[in-house]
Amino acid sequence: MTVYLAEYAWVDGAVARDVRIEVADGLFTTVSADSVDRTGVFLPGLVLPGLADAHSHAFHRALRGRTHHDRGSFWTWRDLMYQVAGRLDPDNYFALARAVYAEMALAGITCVGEFHYLHHGPDGTPYDDPNAMGHALTAAAAEAGIRITLLDTLYLTAGVDGKPLEGVQRRFGDGDYDGWYDRFDRLRGDDHARIGAALHSVRAAPADGMATFAHRTDGLPVHVHLSEQPAENEQCRAVHGCSPTELLDSMGFWQPMTTAVHATHLSENDRKLLAGQYACFCPTTERDLADGIGPARALVDGGTRLTLGSDSHAVIDLFEEARGVELDERLATLKRGHFGADELITAATRDGHASLGWAEAGEIAVGQRADLVAVSLSSARTAGVDPAGLVFAATAADVTDVIVDGRPVVAEGRHRSIDVPDALRKAITAVLP
Repeated sequence: MTVYLAEYAWVDGAVARDVRIEVADGLFTTVSADSVDRTGVFLPGLVLPGLADAHSHAFHRALRGRTHHDRGSFWTWRDLMYQVAGRLDPDNYFALARAVYAEMALAGITCVGEFHYLHHGPDGTPYDDPNAMGHALTAAAAEAGIRITLLDTLYLTAGVDGKPLEGVQRRFGDGDYDGWYDRFDRLRGDDHARIGAALHSVRAAPADGMATFAHRTDGLPVHVHLSEQPAENEQCRAVHGCSPTELLDSMGFWQPMTTAVHATHLSENDRKLLAGQYACFCPTTERDLADGIGPARALVDGGTRLTLGSDSHAVIDLFEEARGVELDERLATLKRGHFGADELITAATRDGHASLGWAEAGEIAVGQRADLVAVSLSSARTAGVDPAGLVFAATAADVTDVIVDGRPVVAEGRHRSIDVPDALRKAITAVLP
């Protein structure tokens, strides 16, 4: 058994003081506030549950700071992204993902949902192990010390009209739904990795197979890019006469474990159809790509559960993602105070983990997985801040210690086994055109 004493800790949706936390076999066995017993490993600052990054494309990290030279658009950014995608193989993708996931650990992220569609060789030829790229990602997460849900992604077409994949897109596809099922069914999870599914978008999947896909993946975490761009909505209406949300609803796609990623350009009816689902907002990517501001408050008020993701990794900082949800609402409405700290922390912790199939993580409570994230209250950003409002002030740089499943991964702001800046520099250099 290991005992931790937190100066402050987020317990039951609020800040508690002098919290004694006992851990055995990777689980919390005792959590008690106002403890007078001062023995144990002291964790300064505010201790949060582990953060869950519910939407990641690990290889996009190589693009950070390299796509701002011209005005461009989402679509011109995508062209650059495809150049990097074309250079990846199982070995260099492992190295890149290992560095990215270690950066996540430094930011307090203990679990990631990896939306994975780089399945085959650059010309579409499968590797000898058809899941070699997915295995590289789960191995990378293990070495970085965090858990992963591999959201293996169906990606068959290049447009709502069924345009075939071409160029580097060919490595994303499995030919047809049966080809994807055959490869997907070979994937296996373990204690640090779970397997989920994703439908890339309504652009990437023929409608005639969506209902069977929904049936065959029911009960798993299933994610989909939804209405990220107005052009996606326009194309869907032109071909199917309805919005992407409505099309997926007609196919029985919306299940209790389904997450709509982005959900930016929604009608009132779309929002109603997403009641009871998860919606993953990625504000730093959505603003970086000029995608727009999604209706976070309206969705939550309608019964949608909010989660957060760093997506393209313009930054890896779930405090910034959480703040972005609130601050974007302020810009859109010219009013303050849409989300409280408790709602934002829940999105970044408990609900994020649940959406990835880890319902036993994301809270500091007896029986939960023992994930702890200590955030400094004495940095230049957080000094003098009320711990209850820390989410509105802290950044990833304020994370000092991270414990995952009872194992220390980050101590005093440094990863215990990986030189993260050096690993990132080397891995990114190896995959740039």
